[in-house]
Amino acid sequence: MSIVLLEAKNISKRFGGIQALSDVSLTIRKGEVYGLIGPNGAGKTTFFNVLTGAYTPDQGEFVFAGTELPTGKPHLVVERGIARTFQNIRLFREMTALENVMAGHHIRTDSSLFGILLQNRHTREEERLITERAYELLRYVGIERFADTLSRNLSYGDQRRLEIARALATEPQLLALDEPAAGMNATETAQLRDLIETIRHDGVTVLLIEHDVKLVMGLCDRVAVLDFGKKIAEDVPAVVQKNQAVIEAYLGGGHHAH
Repeated sequence: MSIVLLEAKNISKRFGGIQALSDVSLTIRKGEVYGLIGPNGAGKTTFFNVLTGAYTPDQGEFVFAGTELPTGKPHLVVERGIARTFQNIRLFREMTALENVMAGHHIRTDSSLFGILLQNRHTREEERLITERAYELLRYVGIERFADTLSRNLSYGDQRRLEIARALATEPQLLALDEPAAGMNATETAQLRDLIETIRHDGVTVLLIEHDVKLVMGLCDRVAVLDFGKKIAEDVPAVVQKNQAVIEAYLGGGHHAH
């Protein structure tokens, strides 16, 4: 029996007059790549933002690894083991690739401010290990040759990889990727798919929001579909693709299909 890692229970969120999420429940199992798709404005990013603490839900809760997840506190969500990337890349633009990944690590360090100021032996050793691990992660995502390059000078695809490396630096159990293939060409998308496969193979569960339906259907174990803030389907890709409500959501008049 596969273990449930994350359970979303009846999540609802309103913004003014708009019901962005309506009673959304879903379960993500440990070790799977789980896709969340839907037309523009379906509520996918809102769901991510509620899950990762950027917004507080009006109703509902998340249970993660057996206990309730704090809401509205992004740093506590990261500490509990959920890391995310953003639809609009959010890197430290004036820092090198290596420094960006090291910044991700600092949530897992235990050096005191006093120790950092004095640069005591424990702090120096910890910094050395963080630097080593950051290099390893750059190698892991395939951009170690850009370790000393400012992140703003990296190509778009490499910035996306760097963002994934920085998220992995927090040692997550669940990696939430918000449209990682956006703006990528076919080659970059194929490389991204390989990287996500590797991440899953190495024991990190992946939640993927993506407009590229082909990528999702080829990569994900299960897929949930949102439309106008409601979940209209959740199943293996082959079943979801044949679901009439899903076909209508993507091809119907209310949205522009992607």
